[in-house]
Amino acid sequence: MSEAEIHDLGPVTLQSGMTLPSLRLAYQTHGSLNADRSNAILFPTWFGGQHPSNRWIIGPEWGLDPTKYFIVVVNILGNGQSSSPSNTPAPFDGPRFPHVSVLDNVKAQRRLLAEAFGIDKLHMVIGRSMGAQVAFQWGAYYPDLVERMLPLVGSARTSIHNWIFLENVRTAITSDPAWLEGEYREPLTLAFRRMRLVFDSWGVSQAFYRQKLHLAQGFATTREYLDRHAPNLVTDGNDVLAQVSTWQGADLSDNELYAGDYAAALGAITAKSIVMPSRTDLYFPPEDSEIEVSHMPNAELRVVPSVWGHRAGAPGGAPEDIAFVDRAVRDLLAA
Repeated sequence: MSEAEIHDLGPVTLQSGMTLPSLRLAYQTHGSLNADRSNAILFPTWFGGQHPSNRWIIGPEWGLDPTKYFIVVVNILGNGQSSSPSNTPAPFDGPRFPHVSVLDNVKAQRRLLAEAFGIDKLHMVIGRSMGAQVAFQWGAYYPDLVERMLPLVGSARTSIHNWIFLENVRTAITSDPAWLEGEYREPLTLAFRRMRLVFDSWGVSQAFYRQKLHLAQGFATTREYLDRHAPNLVTDGNDVLAQVSTWQGADLSDNELYAGDYAAALGAITAKSIVMPSRTDLYFPPEDSEIEVSHMPNAELRVVPSVWGHRAGAPGGAPEDIAFVDRAVRDLLAA
């Protein structure tokens, strides 16, 4: 994995009221910041992803062109690169790592941009899955600082159905006999095998399997597909649970500005936006995105017409889906 830069924000009090003595953000940049700092794009990572994961749609051949834009890929807290249970010293190491909210991520990212680069306004914030939740929070909490926003296969607030799905992920980790309440001393092999099965059953659609697209990847049988070697970037169980906690608590209105008024928080987003769910996503269905866009004054709903479920437009997915997402990126940047 290529090295990330580290920005240490020092002591940071989280939304929960707990203070981390040293909060560190790991990030990687692509391109150059122009003289008036007006070409900055923020691209946070997603659940289980790290900064190399975001490269699939960055390059001169894509809308996210580093010859034109300064793209900051920032690792979300808990992903093993930025401050996480696995890299934070006692007394906040391992299972003692505090809950981190989406807003904690956004506030830390704003400081990174200002302190490291002098950036006070974003040309665009784009994110997929949990990164989309970060994008929504940026648009609502700092509406004057975001000119464009593209949340891809994500949500402004975690739905009850999505929250229950994440309990399966939590149980996959904590039910491993080696878990030992987060004090494990050996690899959680069973936990990660169970977690892989959870994501294989939920991450793509029924139509994906009906069309046998999983076998088109070179597997002879469904069992062979399920038993494939698919290494995870995030390999620490406590890191997984930290991200699950952030995802489950996501709600752009859960702060002092909006006091839980979801419609008001969405209505405050003034950024020119394209909200992009996948037609077959089992985590973030397009019906939820329709509700979001109905409250947003400057947003378009653009559904990815894919059978790849939550993996629509993701690295390694269908090329036509990735091209569909790239067209939206180009349209938004041209707006």
